[in-house]
Amino acid sequence: MHTVTWIKHSGVLLGLGLFSGLAQANELAAADTAWILTSTALVLFMTLPGLALFYGGLVRSKNVLSVLMQCFAIAGIVSLLWMLLGYSLAFSEGNAWLGGFDRAFLAGVEEGTLAGALPESLFVLFQMTFAIITPALIVGGFAERMRFSAVLAFSALWLLLVYAPVTHWVWGGGWLSELGVMDFAGGIVVHITAGVAALVAAIVLGPRKGFTTTAMPPHNMTMTVMGAGMLWVGWFGFNGGSALAANGDAAMAMLATHLAAAAGAITWMFVEWARFGKPTALGAVTGMVAGLGTITPASGFVGPAGALMIGVLAGVVCFNAVLLIKRRLKIDDSLDVFPVHGVGGILGSLLVAVFASTELGLFSGQGYLLETMPSMSAQLQAQLIGVVAVTIFTALVTYLILKFVGLFVALRVSSDEETQGLDIAAHEERGYDL
Repeated sequence: MHTVTWIKHSGVLLGLGLFSGLAQANELAAADTAWILTSTALVLFMTLPGLALFYGGLVRSKNVLSVLMQCFAIAGIVSLLWMLLGYSLAFSEGNAWLGGFDRAFLAGVEEGTLAGALPESLFVLFQMTFAIITPALIVGGFAERMRFSAVLAFSALWLLLVYAPVTHWVWGGGWLSELGVMDFAGGIVVHITAGVAALVAAIVLGPRKGFTTTAMPPHNMTMTVMGAGMLWVGWFGFNGGSALAANGDAAMAMLATHLAAAAGAITWMFVEWARFGKPTALGAVTGMVAGLGTITPASGFVGPAGALMIGVLAGVVCFNAVLLIKRRLKIDDSLDVFPVHGVGGILGSLLVAVFASTELGLFSGQGYLLETMPSMSAQLQAQLIGVVAVTIFTALVTYLILKFVGLFVALRVSSDEETQGLDIAAHEERGYDL
């Protein structure tokens, strides 16, 4: 029975020597398998229908179906590409920068093949759900104006050229994992890459018609709140499942996740209340997502008090980031992907170096991953290197992908199509037929 030893556990490779006993396990752990089966379903539930409904309610009614369609199509395309090549590039043995082709077409993945104590097929599927939601998050940056064919081409190339390499760097034995960078469930791999890519796409495509002169409120907040609730529930699988075991790490990650989400929602609500005179449902759910995105890299490394502080800081920092991007810089990141996910991912990836420390009393965490990490400042330096490197790489490659796709198909719909709405212009259907 073949045993794969290069799997992610608490943000590092088992194959690096950490958790070596589990890495060499040659027997399936039934309880762990059951939990990751459940977590896999929860993470897919985050995208379909959670993110689709969350985003769908935020756009104007003439574009709601286009957003739902983009999320569904991305889920399908990413699933196939992950099977064909993405998983192998991310997790098979290669070099410090990219995995090899040993698992292309999932060669060698059989019913009895293990990744640690889990079926490798399950590990493939669990990681596939992360690969699905990441490019789906980017949809919020160019919503209501990008041509459907361009969305598909961009998402496919982005998965292989950005997501797979960064995943290998952090979780697949690449140079950032060797550096000791801590990313429990995807603050760097998912939220920074998606947030930065959304910002670049928003800049390249330009703002929606009327962005600076016309109010563009969400058309269906009921749908958005429903989707937000699904994201909150699904995030238990996203973060708790990243322990890859049914144990105390998973339980603490879930507790930290919930506390940060609650703190982010309440903090954003009160900041908005103080700033504008009234609290809004949009503010509360956006704060919740900010708290969730910010706790993601730290969820399995910090304690409850640390998670609370991370959630509060997420609510304050991401709220002000939205105002900076939209009001001062006039960048039309349609659904605030960068100020919520990108800034939240950056903030959480840096704060993990603080709140994972075992020397903060009530705010102490579980300690750093590498025993050789001498201090908080050294861990913070490693985190900063990871954040800066991934930000620059993602921005550059995303820009090049958009320009390349633009050589073959117009990135943006025509002015008339944008006025008409993408539901009819792209799909000849309506989200609502009343």
